[in-house]
Amino acid sequence: MAQIELNEISHSYIRNPKKESDYALKRIHNTWEDGGAYALLGPSGCGKTTLLNVISGLLTPSSGRVFYNGEDVSGLPPEKRNIAQVFQFPVLYDTMTVFGNLAFPLRNRGVQSSEITQRVHEVAEILDLTPFLAMRASGLTADAKQKVSLGRGLVRSDVAAILFDEPLTVIDPQLKWDLRRKLKEIHEQLKLTFIYVTHDQVEALTFADKVVVMYEGEIVQSGTPQELFENPEHTFVGYFIGSPGMNFLECTLDGNEARVDGAGITLDEETAAKGRKAQGKLEVGIRPMYLELSSEPVESGVPAQVQAIEDQGSYMIVVLKLAGKTLRARLPVDTPISEGQVWLVFPPQKIKLFADGWLIS
Repeated sequence: MAQIELNEISHSYIRNPKKESDYALKRIHNTWEDGGAYALLGPSGCGKTTLLNVISGLLTPSSGRVFYNGEDVSGLPPEKRNIAQVFQFPVLYDTMTVFGNLAFPLRNRGVQSSEITQRVHEVAEILDLTPFLAMRASGLTADAKQKVSLGRGLVRSDVAAILFDEPLTVIDPQLKWDLRRKLKEIHEQLKLTFIYVTHDQVEALTFADKVVVMYEGEIVQSGTPQELFENPEHTFVGYFIGSPGMNFLECTLDGNEARVDGAGITLDEETAAKGRKAQGKLEVGIRPMYLELSSEPVESGVPAQVQAIEDQGSYMIVVLKLAGKTLRARLPVDTPISEGQVWLVFPPQKIKLFADGWLIS
């Protein structure tokens, strides 16, 4: 097991990068604590896999250093870093049996035969692969092959870390839920360092103790699922986390009010005071579940127009127009609401204020 530290990591696939946009990774500085379960979350192309490959040693960064338990491993290949990596698509020996594939990482390290058999059967039982141990890997379905690939990463109990690069992409939804739960159980048993790359917020928030959010080659926030939801440090985190994501409205400040094309939204005094000192484009942000709607004028209510009502089963999403901007409210299904004019209430304690994309705190 290992604590993994990334010290000012930058990487470009261009030979002579000249500007910031030439870099796939931009000054990453982060520590992954020994035994932690982490999710590396972000959209396609944000640098997640590049960062994972830097951690594993498949890629040497353009600048910066990688440390395992305080030891500089920046120049070491993957086999010298004692890690296991599970890729998006299965990497197996098709001519070997399932048992042979699971046993291979252990045989390659000279583990005794009795220990290999015990460990393979333990992992096979966890992943429901026991009935397939004698089958050749070439005869398996795509999701069964990926389970074997997961098993090859899990079979070694002495690794510094296990890195997962979107490993459940080819798995059907129900099995995906089962495997996430199993991986969480395995982590709780073994206390290995898990780093799990995904673009799926549900996967990230249900698997990890701590989620690291990437955007355009940078880590914009790292925290627990609750921290990311309640206190997004960047507008991208607010938008990306949650269903639907946080509402954002560009504004100016007038005393304790955020002005959105003439409509006034009351802020608490502390938020307004910090906002008056900030530089750059200002935006108010609020989660859809915290917006309150009234069909009659109310104190501090802002007039808006209901554009659509979407029934989601256990709740409904109301799409609104406020001063020409679209926003969404998440309400209980029994809320009496119809299309037309309503009054929106923004609870001041639930409003976040951002300057040039970053939370004012």
